[in-house]
Amino acid sequence: MTAEPDITGAVAAFEPLRPTLMRVAYRMLGSVADAEDVVQEAFIRWMKADRAVVRQPEAFLRRTVTRLCLDQLKSARRKRETYVGPWLPEPLVEEDEVDDVSLPLMLALERLSPLERAAFLLHDVFGLQFEDIAVEIDRDPAACRQLAARAREHIRQARPRFKVEKQRGLEIAEAFFNASRSGDMKALGAMLSADVAAHADGGGKRPAATEPALGFDAVMRQYAMVAAWLKDKRSKLIRLAFINGLPGFVTLEADGELQTTALDIEDGRIAAIYVMRNPDKLRHLH
Repeated sequence: MTAEPDITGAVAAFEPLRPTLMRVAYRMLGSVADAEDVVQEAFIRWMKADRAVVRQPEAFLRRTVTRLCLDQLKSARRKRETYVGPWLPEPLVEEDEVDDVSLPLMLALERLSPLERAAFLLHDVFGLQFEDIAVEIDRDPAACRQLAARAREHIRQARPRFKVEKQRGLEIAEAFFNASRSGDMKALGAMLSADVAAHADGGGKRPAATEPALGFDAVMRQYAMVAAWLKDKRSKLIRLAFINGLPGFVTLEADGELQTTALDIEDGRIAAIYVMRNPDKLRHLH
């Protein structure tokens, strides 16, 4: 007769923590599906644990999620080595600029070791003390401090110097959609910075450039080809939104698939374009 209330209490303790655990897992892995799997595995382990001796359920669960993510990252790195074309994280689409880890920062995190990534995220993003991080990743506090400092040095350039104002960012995103789809190359060129870069993730599942286009001329050539290809094809704007903290939009393309476009804007001009076309990474948007 005591088992059912215990299960009910365990679920009641876990569910309020699920969003936080998802944030940790997604920022570690860059994949919504993988993050959901990790959080579900943490729930299973929570149900099997001797919860009577767990003083801080949140710390226990966060530690479980972090360690599961570290294990997953080892195999994820091998998969990325054989990935077709540029790899981008699965897009999180929000109405507001709520993402505390922007898309450029997530790409910078990819260049870190799993432990550096964990130490940086847990300390700089989630505000944990190094003593607590030491328990989570099984290292001493001094080592955790060093890991976070090393990570910070590597990703310093990925942090935005000036955030674009929300409404202005969405206006630029809408103007970019209109210019890129109509073939108005003059209007498009006026929005781009001299060293703009364009990244497209098709994952080998849909047509996409297998290398980033780097520089104004290369990006203009790429979008001239895109405009020519789209001339007799329909591309429908579904919504303007923030994609992983960057202004952008969701579209329904001529092949019937969704697509997201995120724009990194610096000093009023587009410095980077991130297009997600891989259908496997867009399922959660349906």
